[in-house]
Amino acid sequence: MVTIPDFEEAVEAPVSPPDVLPTMETEQIALPTSSIISRPGVGTTGKHIPLLTNLFKVAAEARDAIFFQYSVTITSEDKRVVESKGFGRKVIDRLHQTYSSELGGKSFVYDGERTLYTVGPLPDNKFEFKVLLEETFSFPKGSTERPGVNGTPCEENKRTKCSFQSKAFTVEISFAAKIPLQSIALSLKGIESYANSQDALRVLNIILRQRAANRGCLLVRQSFFHGDSRDIIDVGGGVTGVRGFHSSFRLTQGGLSLNKDVATTMIVKPGPVIDFLLTHQNVRETRHINWAKAKRILKNLRVRATHRNQEFKIAGFSEKPCIQQLFSMKIKNGEDNNTEQTVDLTVYDYFAKHHDIELTSSTYLPCLDVGKPNRPIFLPLELCTLVPLQRYRKALSPVQKASLVEQSRQKPQERIKILTNAIGNSCYEDDTVLAACGISIDKQFTPVDGRVLETPKLKVGKNEDCFPNNGRWNFKKKTLLEPSHIDYWAVVNFSAICDTSFITRELIKCGMSKGMNIERPYTLIEEEAQTRKLNPVARVEKMFDLLISKLTREPKLILCVLPERKNCDIYGPWKRKCLCEAGVVTQCISPLKITDQYLTNVLLKINSKLGGINSLLAIEHSGHLPLIKDTPTMILGMDVSHGSPGQSDIPSIAAVVGSRCWPLISRYRASVRSQSPKVEMIDALYQPLNDGNDDGIIRELLLDFYSSCNRRKPTQIILFRDGVSESQFNQVLNIEVNQIIKAYKHIGEDDVPKFTVIVAQKNHHTKMFQANALENVPPGTVVDTKIVHPKNYDFYMCAHAGMIGTSRPVHYHVLLDEIGFSPDGLQNLINSLSYVNQRSTTATSIVAPICYAHHAAAQMAQFLNFDDLSESNIPIPELPRLHKNVRTSMFFC
Repeated sequence: MVTIPDFEEAVEAPVSPPDVLPTMETEQIALPTSSIISRPGVGTTGKHIPLLTNLFKVAAEARDAIFFQYSVTITSEDKRVVESKGFGRKVIDRLHQTYSSELGGKSFVYDGERTLYTVGPLPDNKFEFKVLLEETFSFPKGSTERPGVNGTPCEENKRTKCSFQSKAFTVEISFAAKIPLQSIALSLKGIESYANSQDALRVLNIILRQRAANRGCLLVRQSFFHGDSRDIIDVGGGVTGVRGFHSSFRLTQGGLSLNKDVATTMIVKPGPVIDFLLTHQNVRETRHINWAKAKRILKNLRVRATHRNQEFKIAGFSEKPCIQQLFSMKIKNGEDNNTEQTVDLTVYDYFAKHHDIELTSSTYLPCLDVGKPNRPIFLPLELCTLVPLQRYRKALSPVQKASLVEQSRQKPQERIKILTNAIGNSCYEDDTVLAACGISIDKQFTPVDGRVLETPKLKVGKNEDCFPNNGRWNFKKKTLLEPSHIDYWAVVNFSAICDTSFITRELIKCGMSKGMNIERPYTLIEEEAQTRKLNPVARVEKMFDLLISKLTREPKLILCVLPERKNCDIYGPWKRKCLCEAGVVTQCISPLKITDQYLTNVLLKINSKLGGINSLLAIEHSGHLPLIKDTPTMILGMDVSHGSPGQSDIPSIAAVVGSRCWPLISRYRASVRSQSPKVEMIDALYQPLNDGNDDGIIRELLLDFYSSCNRRKPTQIILFRDGVSESQFNQVLNIEVNQIIKAYKHIGEDDVPKFTVIVAQKNHHTKMFQANALENVPPGTVVDTKIVHPKNYDFYMCAHAGMIGTSRPVHYHVLLDEIGFSPDGLQNLINSLSYVNQRSTTATSIVAPICYAHHAAAQMAQFLNFDDLSESNIPIPELPRLHKNVRTSMFFC
């Protein structure tokens, strides 16, 4: 694969554009609201190709069927509302078994929370039932093996949230709404709005979730995982991937369909907690365990106490080891059983005296705390095992990611076989609720007509044409279109195993073959051996001080040889030092794979960062881009990256890249900000200050466009937005686009630019397969009929060549098109934008502006150590701004 390695980034040295435009206050601007446009037509260009998709046609015969929605409240004997989904399902299951006749023999569809559905009404609109569970569903009565606070066993101290002490529950059911199944058919015919069918679709999807829950599956939205040993992928570190299936009902032009696909999620390896910690932290002895890290990993996971076979949720650890940790316990007073006394016991003594268990391996280890903040419950580690099918919510290491990809990839024909077997064995016809709706599901893949768009031609050095083959090209015997000249640069080496003299000679030699004139480096700095034991920030500071002492002027480039690989702890501090403080372009390389191809990839990145151009679209090079060549047009790529699911308290990173040097569409600059955790809408597009100025992202990019385009302002904006769901489309149109308009007006413009707004989604489960071939669909494959939205303007495109596994097309949604592209024109523009990524010699699966925004966010996120910050109580600082010398560079390449 010839995609440029991820190990670098950079910056160049142009000065940021002057603030040449007048400003004005526009706080009270009245902005229009926009609605999502309908499909204007379909594309016709390209070679037609027969395809299969993993959508299965659904027939609903009982068109007069009506779902009745009921609100459910479950309370225990002490009037506590039951919130646990798993426990709620057990109560409702028992209710159905006990009171089936009173409920008219109706089958339930329960969402696990506060709503259930039936096909047709229940006998009454309101019910109240008493439900009894066996002791296996609640904690055993009189249990004393869980040391609590003040010495009272958990069942006897009347703690409200320790467990459900009673076995009796009150279930209240009351009618809420009617949802006709026919709304789906009516919306497809255009008689009712598409929104009216969403409630019925939601109920159908809840039926699928309930089926999976009844089989004991792990539910992750609409993906279900059973945990069969044949579906387990061990990726190391106590973490395994588990294969399952995504199943969801969807509305398409062709009618109601079931989307079924292979899915994978990560789970912690079940078994003894101590074994998991040793494996996860890659240590051999418990004395080497990092307990702060262990707490982050284990918090909220469930364990089973082996001495009583009960489950608990982990809250943390005890402050002291098991043999020292005291708790208070009430015991009967001698022969007089009517009085009690309070005694203090260690957890170790408690288990020895009351359970005849002599602890061994966890004696000097902290206990698990499975209680509440003010009432801990301590369990020795050696008596606790992690229960199966628990999601692992932390980020995988690079080694784990590589292992997962290697073991989970499936070729197209293999995936077809797996899905064919899955749909054949699903037994949907046996489901009583689906049967009551008259639902039947075809077992054949849906055929669809695809088109393969023409591959765009590229221009490289010496005005040569370059014709990509199967979405790929290379620079063998070719030169860069606009190579940079590197006359004064330096090399720093953090690696103890690397010959930097060899690397620089090979880099200069490779650059010469690509048309880049690279002089010998002015200085080459090796890290001193004694500094390698310092923390990463100190190592970077020492290296930089040494470098500055050797230089006579500001270098054009600093080449940094990392200790091992990009994902080392030097990377973030080094990038921050160069890009934010020094204002110098830097390129990081790995010392482990110095090959000609690797160095070529590195040179592509260096050239882009220094303002050079590796290649352009031929139509871009000639200045003949339709609808763009005659009107100043700015292309924006927007993305927000969030912390891993287990990092709920670290900021999200919003990145926007904007095109520059119109009429080119291959040159970009980025603007990045931090914002509130898990917030998807970008809140810094327009950011008015107290003095009336705007410090937002869009103003920064607009000024740069103005400066780089001979003082021309964009009158057209093509916006590509990544990472938003269908429910957020209106927010993109009416919040984010309006913020862009505000920023535009704030620089003194009365006219509003024309917008074309496109959302790109990769997180979906629609796959396309060639009907008559074993390999992936060819690059440039587009589908805009039959399997697309019944009304809105969307299409699927697979712009890249899938070399490994099964290709995933990008689902593009056109929300607004004031510029007026034809379907063919827009699809060809998007396909072409997959060939302009300057760091790659393959067509990217998604348009380059979105790739750049993703890279910019990921790189600048490493400027802060979020793992350390999330453990502290101090506010997390904002991301540092780039130095003015590198602000306009493509540092994200």
